[in-house]
Amino acid sequence: MTQLKSETTAGDPGERSFLGQPRVLANLFGVELWERFSFYGMQGILAIYLYYSAAQGGLGISETVALGIVGAYGGAVYLSTIIAAWIADRLLGAERTLFFSACLVVLGHLGLALIPGIVGVGVGLVLIALGSGGVKANASSLVGTLYAADDERRDAGFSLFYLGINLGALVGPLLTGLLQKQWGFHFGFGLAAVGMILGLVQYTLGRRSLPAASRVVPNPLPAAERGRWIGIAVAAVALIVVLCLTGVITAPRLANIVIGISIVAAIALFAVILSSRLISSVERSRVWAMVPLFIASAVFWSLYQQQFTVMVVYSDQRLDRDILGWEMPVSWVNSINPVFIILLAGVFAALWTRLGSRQPSTPVKFAIGTILMGIAFWVFLLMPNGSHSVPLVGLAFILLLFTLAELLLSPVGLSLATKLAPERFQTQMMALFFLSVALGTAMSGRLAEFYDVSNDSGFFWWVGLASVVVGVLLLVGNKPIRKLMAGVH
Repeated sequence: MTQLKSETTAGDPGERSFLGQPRVLANLFGVELWERFSFYGMQGILAIYLYYSAAQGGLGISETVALGIVGAYGGAVYLSTIIAAWIADRLLGAERTLFFSACLVVLGHLGLALIPGIVGVGVGLVLIALGSGGVKANASSLVGTLYAADDERRDAGFSLFYLGINLGALVGPLLTGLLQKQWGFHFGFGLAAVGMILGLVQYTLGRRSLPAASRVVPNPLPAAERGRWIGIAVAAVALIVVLCLTGVITAPRLANIVIGISIVAAIALFAVILSSRLISSVERSRVWAMVPLFIASAVFWSLYQQQFTVMVVYSDQRLDRDILGWEMPVSWVNSINPVFIILLAGVFAALWTRLGSRQPSTPVKFAIGTILMGIAFWVFLLMPNGSHSVPLVGLAFILLLFTLAELLLSPVGLSLATKLAPERFQTQMMALFFLSVALGTAMSGRLAEFYDVSNDSGFFWWVGLASVVVGVLLLVGNKPIRKLMAGVH
């Protein structure tokens, strides 16, 4: 009986040790906070590290190539969520996959901090992309294991977890940017490593408190098939190494490669689901409804993720960062969006709850979000020209539009993937949504290659127009898309 009392049971409403939630939620809250701290802290200074000259502590890579690398890296993070989900479902379970993924993130940040030059960038970004994808794919899943299906605390628990994500995203760029400005890039990367180490230590100390369901492998890979999959993995790694050594995979091509992989994977996954005999005609219709929404999502993310590509250059060279005689670090701009998310996420949740069945349909929300992103890029055209002339309040307003668009599309898209998913393909439909994010993020790096800070009006006009057009087309197609959705609102 003593042991039973000391263990955390999923959905036990009697245990209210962490703001009314199961105590172990604090552990997952913490590891996600520190992972986002390290992730966004590093990403806030990554682009300028790549294109700053050696005299400024950077690598001196051209801006075009640097922004392409950042976009490709971001896309790879979301691609790796699919690999991590497969490993959790078939080999290790969510809890162990999360643990090993966090270890990879620590090693990646240490690589960036300690290994000089482009080698450190390569080693660090590959490990962080794989590890962050694993954390992202499994942390939310583990939160779900803490609650029974009818536990009324579930939504509040996920809200707290989402708060941890945004607190990490808020503080990370502030502190790493400050260290980068005072002592150099490797100190900033080192702080990101320290943050993730703290998260890993905290998670390790609390692992045993997670419910047994977190360690279950839902669909174990038969022992007879393991050799074949190991062979596939080894062959894939060997092929990548050969392509790198022979010059097929190069830094300038990375964004295009990730875009190509994302498109091929999405087409293949759509084909597998739509051609399956295990789904009904209604389920197949709903999968078809996902196609235009997938495209809109990819377009949205291709603009939204410019926060880490074009907007870094813009903040570095066009933004007036002077605050009472002190120059604000470039990366601090990346902390503005999390502030708006923290302030507005609850407002949107309350709004949708209050509207109930009267709230806009999902295609309309997607359309408005995509149009808002385009308008945000048009607002850049209203900003003053010249070096360090753009007021901080002007950029903050643009990021407010980014946030409003995100809240209309990102959480709605995650929910949509579960609602449109055929019963036999729940995980695969969620993978499709992440593929749209991967595709859009990689596209953000490719689009950024066309950005010229000295003559950027054409870039902002055409990119904004493309997003607005896609949003308008979604509004026009709202009725046929809703018909395909077959009752899903």
